[in-house]
Amino acid sequence: MTDRDTIAAIATAPGAGGVGIVRLSGPRAREISEAIADRTLTARQAHYVRFRDAQGQTIDDGIALLFAAPASYTGEDVVELQAHGSPAVLHELVARCVALGARRARPGEFSERAFLEGRLDLAQAEAVADLIAAADVRAARAARRALDGEFSRRVEAIGDELLAIRVHVEAAIDFADEPIDTLGGAQLRVRLADTALALDELLKAAERGRRLRDGLHAVIVGPPNAGKSSLLNVLAGSERAIVTDIAGTTRDLLHETIRIDGVELTLVDTAGLREGGDAIEREGMRRARGELRRADLALVVLDARDPDGGRAAVADAIADVPLRVWLHNKADLVESIAPDESDALQVSARTGAGIEALHAKLRQLAQGNAEEAGEGAFTARARHVDALAIAREHLAQARVELDREALDLAAESLRLTHDALGEITGRVHADDLLGHIFSSFCIGK
Repeated sequence: MTDRDTIAAIATAPGAGGVGIVRLSGPRAREISEAIADRTLTARQAHYVRFRDAQGQTIDDGIALLFAAPASYTGEDVVELQAHGSPAVLHELVARCVALGARRARPGEFSERAFLEGRLDLAQAEAVADLIAAADVRAARAARRALDGEFSRRVEAIGDELLAIRVHVEAAIDFADEPIDTLGGAQLRVRLADTALALDELLKAAERGRRLRDGLHAVIVGPPNAGKSSLLNVLAGSERAIVTDIAGTTRDLLHETIRIDGVELTLVDTAGLREGGDAIEREGMRRARGELRRADLALVVLDARDPDGGRAAVADAIADVPLRVWLHNKADLVESIAPDESDALQVSARTGAGIEALHAKLRQLAQGNAEEAGEGAFTARARHVDALAIAREHLAQARVELDREALDLAAESLRLTHDALGEITGRVHADDLLGHIFSSFCIGK
């Protein structure tokens, strides 16, 4: 730790404010801060000081607060210089820190140092950024639980059980001539089944946490000329998409973000799905199907005058989408609605009929997603979900190999399962993840 540079950065949000904070961390943080404050600092005591430049002139007055290692956020000496929130003053303070031997911090470097010093694991470090970016109270509370280690504890509990199972399997390899059942095989299979169940439950919780953090990802899909782009414009409240009577007008993906009761909903308009079309339209349909593979919600738009005409072309494309809302658009052009069409919402993007009911449905889905942030819920990221899914696949393969009594292959699959879990908290293969994760942070965190 003593070999590291001392880093400095503005830790408060951009813009003017009543108070602004410059944060330092590293072996020379105390020395540099005492030179600026022109006095000795005592740990965990607020000192009212005048911050001085190289000529001894006052930059500003404020509070200097020292957190001595290892009892600090980063595990190093950390000092906060709290001045008035003028951007000019704060930048001058950072420049003074640099002149005295600090360097400007990289994005996320404070949290990176906290991870490297064992103050946080990777999942907790990412939860810091999630807490800062939380759009509502539910997301903030879920991020706070992740920061407190709720997610990490569940990952590590499964990891500990996997480690015990691996020890059992590795020991059994030394007795390869013995049937596995004589070496506790039945008990081992029960433990593997229990671990698989726990991993499935954690994967579901992480997927809910991912949706809570990122919002619902909704894809508007349907046959050409059903009114998908018109519906996007109505929901977005602006003319975001080009609308014509010509089938196949939309060729590429168009994204728009709306907010419902504090929960984000990302809408994606797509090319109409049908057989044929020119090369550009076929590429648009390929992209639409690709977008559906990662969608949380499909808004299926059909022409109310002939809803069955486009349903078959869409059914296969939305087979794997968890949530679906069927919409019969252009309802203003239909004289009466058949009783058996009540499973779909009747809307008109042109007149606005039924749009309030659609808003209510989307609000219900969004709130249902937000209610997942109940007791014990935590935020998660796409990489966490991917790692858990990979772990589940390797664990399933380990169970197959154990049933075949191929203990060496079972041991390898268990190791891969363990490695995949380790990528979440940084216990395994952390170096490859650090740059990507911490580069998304703000500079002063």
